[in-house]
Amino acid sequence: MSNHTELNEFILLGIPQTEGLETLLFVIFSFIYLFTLLGNVLILTAIVSSPTLHTPMYFFLGLLSIFDMCFPSVTCPKMLCSLSGLSQAISYKGCAAQLFFYHFLGSAEGCLYSAMAYDRFVAICHPLRYKLIMRPGVCVGLVATAGLVGCFLATVLTSFTFQLTYCGPNRVDYFFCDLPAVLPLACADSFLAQRVGSTNVGFLALMLWLSVCIFYTRIGIAILRIQSAKGRQKAFSTCSAHLTAILCAYGPVIIIYLQPTPKPSLGAVVQILNNIVSPMLNSLIYSLRNREVKRSLKRVLHNVILNSVN
Repeated sequence: MSNHTELNEFILLGIPQTEGLETLLFVIFSFIYLFTLLGNVLILTAIVSSPTLHTPMYFFLGLLSIFDMCFPSVTCPKMLCSLSGLSQAISYKGCAAQLFFYHFLGSAEGCLYSAMAYDRFVAICHPLRYKLIMRPGVCVGLVATAGLVGCFLATVLTSFTFQLTYCGPNRVDYFFCDLPAVLPLACADSFLAQRVGSTNVGFLALMLWLSVCIFYTRIGIAILRIQSAKGRQKAFSTCSAHLTAILCAYGPVIIIYLQPTPKPSLGAVVQILNNIVSPMLNSLIYSLRNREVKRSLKRVLHNVILNSVN
């Protein structure tokens, strides 16, 4: 990459139109980030420590907790450093790495949501064949596919972005290195890279969203056919948390990357929801709406309290 640029670093100017609010935002985002890490660590611990949760559904949920810890960690620490008054500079390679891992983790997590929707579809629409269909090899294959899709997309976007020459201004009017913020700084024509980036990210998000809609349409039809009200309620409760998390995740991505003319202020708000708030909400959604996870969390917290007292 160094052969294509004269710049050694970029300056991240932070969240647009928030001058004078740095201290307040630092406190708010620090709390959200720490709560996200703590909440997902507790969910992951509850799943690992409870043998009754060693099923495909909770295997995917455990991986989602890992993604929800890693995804905000790509952008949040640097943003908090800037808000606290420390250096706003990020190295050229650091900027490229931030863009790569942001899209790698985001795309892989989107594919994981679709895998979780497929798991719920099989569990409700084909319950007698569930263990046969969702055997360990299939689960691992779905996760591996999610990782490969994320890696491929992130590699393409990073390559298109950083093969351009950056020789002029290095001030990124944003709080992290993303395509809409970095590409306008290129000295060469960045139209192709912008089209490739927006089209690929938006198209992948839209396709994954449509796959989830198809699975949940079939699930909804199957639930309506259940005779007992208790059975319908149980089936709905297992899906409602996942569907809520998906709405929080896909909405921001589609809004950002399918806009004909992106607005920096709207993009910043939506990215904050996607990067920081959504991973925190996932831990709340799955812990509050899932009885098995709540029971396991209570056991974990009870053991922690007993150990601290002893």
